[in-house]
Amino acid sequence: MSALDALDERQREAASVLRGPVAVLAGAGTGKTRVITHRIAHGVDTGAYTPNRVMAVTFTAKAAGELRGRLRELGVEGVSAKTFHAAALAQLNFFWPTLTGSPAPAIVDNKVRLLGQAAEQLRLRLDTPTLRDIASQIEWRKVSMLSIDQYAALGRSVGRVSAEQLVELQRVFETVKDERHQLDFEDVLLACAGMLETEPRVATAVHEQYRHFTVDEFQDVSPLQNRLLELWLGDRRDICVVGDASQTIYSFAGAEQRYLLEFGRTYPDATIVRLETNYRSQPPILAAANALMRGRPGALELVAARESLTAETPRLNAYDTESDEAAGIAAAIRTRIAAGAAPSDIAVLYRAHAQSGAIQQALGEAGIASSVLGGKRFFDMPEVRQAVLALRGASVAPTERDFLANVQKVLREIGLTDEAPTAGGAQRDGWEARRAILRLAEEAPAGTTLRTFSESLMARAKDQHEPTMQTVTLSTLHAAKGLEWAHVHVAGWAEGALPISYATGFDAIDEERRLAYVGITRAARTLSLSWSRAAGRGERQPSRFLAEIAAADHGTGILRETSANARRGVRRG
Repeated sequence: MSALDALDERQREAASVLRGPVAVLAGAGTGKTRVITHRIAHGVDTGAYTPNRVMAVTFTAKAAGELRGRLRELGVEGVSAKTFHAAALAQLNFFWPTLTGSPAPAIVDNKVRLLGQAAEQLRLRLDTPTLRDIASQIEWRKVSMLSIDQYAALGRSVGRVSAEQLVELQRVFETVKDERHQLDFEDVLLACAGMLETEPRVATAVHEQYRHFTVDEFQDVSPLQNRLLELWLGDRRDICVVGDASQTIYSFAGAEQRYLLEFGRTYPDATIVRLETNYRSQPPILAAANALMRGRPGALELVAARESLTAETPRLNAYDTESDEAAGIAAAIRTRIAAGAAPSDIAVLYRAHAQSGAIQQALGEAGIASSVLGGKRFFDMPEVRQAVLALRGASVAPTERDFLANVQKVLREIGLTDEAPTAGGAQRDGWEARRAILRLAEEAPAGTTLRTFSESLMARAKDQHEPTMQTVTLSTLHAAKGLEWAHVHVAGWAEGALPISYATGFDAIDEERRLAYVGITRAARTLSLSWSRAAGRGERQPSRFLAEIAAADHGTGILRETSANARRGVRRG
């Protein structure tokens, strides 16, 4: 069976071109990861690629782990699937001792703490939030490839820290790092790029090792990452980039979508394939998404792979207060679960972390367990670590012949009960984690043993391939990117929340629009949008993005607005 057999016509077109520059413009839900992995597998199967000469780079360790896992399922081992930083750090650690005769510098484990020590040298008393904001400025400067002097010309300040103080603080910060023989996260990319530019033997070795490059989420590359990619490539042209300009949501961190938008100009002979068949969302959801992004640079027109006569129109609910909004969302979720939906198929998304508290409280009062995305990783939870250790120990001398019975026995001994604890809190989180491990065991293939199961758990931990918890997911829009749920609620569609109050100017508002688009396109079956008329003592207006969607309606019913009066009496419980 060919690696291309499981692809649709456009996906197959993208995966078939194995040489020369290729850009895959992949809309939300169009199968970009499938295309990336099947293209690499096709290259290996046909002999065009040697696995250890392929580099696939992405932006998160979890995404890199998913690439490795999917390639493994396709029978491909040995591909270097890493984040930009992990790839650069590996090269630094390999070449630095040879070039300098000493080990590579250590990586700063806490930039904010080190910044605080630098501030003390300047007799500046700065609180932690201010130091975090300054750290973000340093990160932006470096990924934008600006020297401290070039940054100084911008005249930026942070809170009560003047432009002059900010520049001097950065100089002291760099001096402290140099004295301690340390690099920060961004220095890793800078040092690797510098090494490739100034050391011909290093560049030659890297060019010999890696011949074929794939870059995921190319809309998110910064000038520094793009420069490093150019140095990795050298004069070769075997590069495939995959991305979606409509999902550029990290401009504040230095991402520049122009590298994706201008790829055809950079490589006039590039093969460019547009993936617009969406395999995730119902047609009405895609109608709302398309309406929001129509006319924006690089926007794709998403089309549902399957038409549906029973698809629900996205709903818009207005509430009097934020607490009413949270209670209304919780009530809707309770109804959805009562109708048979699994909690893990439901998510509530929002622009800022501060919005999560009221929603989590309302869900708890409705008896619904929830977990906040971006909290402690599954395999870092003490209950999970305890379970993995216990399963490894039990694999030495299992007490039951039946694999599943052994797993159940081990998990019961460390606290798994038949009934879940009261919703919410650490006890419920621990119970859900143990239950998730049991579900993995229940889904394990025939012939699985305690030993192979515990080994598979350790492999999952390494790849950050986390199992699904039976809880409603709460997440910021940023953290939700790349994920999907059957039923999605997006809260806070009000001016000042989405777009957020500090977003001023065309570019900043456009970034907020893309965030809203990301939220909409996470939904597979149902989508509910909501906003509140009041926040504290202030009054709010509905988000301008709702008006944009409505303006594109043309009588097609993109949004079904629930009567405002019907929502006024909503209270918790």
